[in-house]
Amino acid sequence: MKRRSFVGTAAGAVAALAFPGSRVLAAAPQYDFVIVGAGTAGLPAAIFAARRGASVLLLDAAPDIGGTLHLSTGMMAAAGNRQQQSLGIADSPQAHYDDVMRLTHRTADPDIVRLTVENAAATFDWFWDNGFRPLDGHPVYGQGHDPYSVRRYYWAKEGGRAILAVLRQEMQKTIGAGGKIDVKLNTPVTALLTDDAGAVEAVRVKSGDWEQVYRGRHVLLTSGGYAGNPGLFEKLNGVRHYALGSYPYSQGAGIELGVSVGGYVRGRRNYVSNFGSIMESEAQPSRVFARWLVIPQKRPPWEIYVNSRGERFVREDEPSFDVREHALLRQPDLRYWIVFDRAILDAAPSGLPDWPREKLLGMFGDHPMFEKADTLEELAVRAGIDAAGLRRTVDAYNRGVAARKDSLGREHLPLPIAKGPFYAVRHQGSSITSTVGLAVDAQLRVLRVGGAPVPNLYAAGELLGAGQTMGSGFVGGMMVTPALTFGRLLGSNLPLGAA
Repeated sequence: MKRRSFVGTAAGAVAALAFPGSRVLAAAPQYDFVIVGAGTAGLPAAIFAARRGASVLLLDAAPDIGGTLHLSTGMMAAAGNRQQQSLGIADSPQAHYDDVMRLTHRTADPDIVRLTVENAAATFDWFWDNGFRPLDGHPVYGQGHDPYSVRRYYWAKEGGRAILAVLRQEMQKTIGAGGKIDVKLNTPVTALLTDDAGAVEAVRVKSGDWEQVYRGRHVLLTSGGYAGNPGLFEKLNGVRHYALGSYPYSQGAGIELGVSVGGYVRGRRNYVSNFGSIMESEAQPSRVFARWLVIPQKRPPWEIYVNSRGERFVREDEPSFDVREHALLRQPDLRYWIVFDRAILDAAPSGLPDWPREKLLGMFGDHPMFEKADTLEELAVRAGIDAAGLRRTVDAYNRGVAARKDSLGREHLPLPIAKGPFYAVRHQGSSITSTVGLAVDAQLRVLRVGGAPVPNLYAAGELLGAGQTMGSGFVGGMMVTPALTFGRLLGSNLPLGAA
């Protein structure tokens, strides 16, 4: 591995521990690597370990490998990769590091970011060499987030499935060449077993009506986050889980396993929401129904955005995604309404440009997120907005339009909101990723509260939490890239042979 030192620790001596059914740990099958989670981090860990001659056991609770790659957009960012160089794009790991820390207001974990950026190019180049191809015109500065300063952001037409296709291919090649990777699916891990010194030495699994113990010299937790578990999501983030769409096997099992042997979690303060979607129903969580175009660079706003108090909370043409997202974080229930009148509806480009006008008009009075009324006061009551607050806000906004000087600094002021019927479209902020994660050091060893590592236990992937890899912001490629990279590093560098 280049640049950054990455040295694993040996496991403690194995003790013969009793197991239900008169089994003993000493008689359990032994592997060099026991990897809990066959997804974005676990698959490269298994491939690179087996290519070094390691024996690998790859476990997953799901019926197929791949984890969140089945749903992910699969966005990667890697500074200094060969494709950038071929296009004449000057970039470096330091520039990538500086961008991530700038975009996260220095809230991302510096060791985790450094480890990512200094090794991401080798990860990307490996995927490129094995058939991964991003969209034409890539890399780009960014999309849907505040941009990088350099073009280093990639994804493929098939999203995460394009990454998974390479990993499937390379795992089959490895097994075909004699690499020892035993894959057990539909097999959740129920416990980590430790020796008297607290070193993790085995896992207990359950499949159907049987249980088994497997010993591992190195035990890797790569089982993903908890975004498929609404109760744990709210407990760890302190925010309700509003949007369905997470990988259903992301239940937080890896966090529970890590904590059970002394690990701890961090990152709650870095929770961040997207800038909202129109939800399918009032249920929590609910599926996303549609998204109004609220990117001012693509469609300058004609409407205003108000919270449940009827107050505007951000200038609607604020160009920074991050500023708008953090403004929404301070609003009750991460919720706001897009408010306008008939004159704006008739004159403005559609906020739902893929919808026929008849479809949009038909939503008002028919869908719970779309409200229409003849007066602002009636609209407020229907939508659940404070009526007096909405009236004050609209009057103040109209005075700003007339004076061409908005109180929040908004520049695009095409029309007042003056004459009914009036309309409101409710938007709900949400996240489908896991912010909180297991604490690890720069060698990806799971840490105890005092800072000491749990011997023989490592973690990678979404299990680390977005709060460590991209802090309190959304940074392009800083979830998939660390997961792939850390899996590769663990598989490539943890020691083999006798302790």
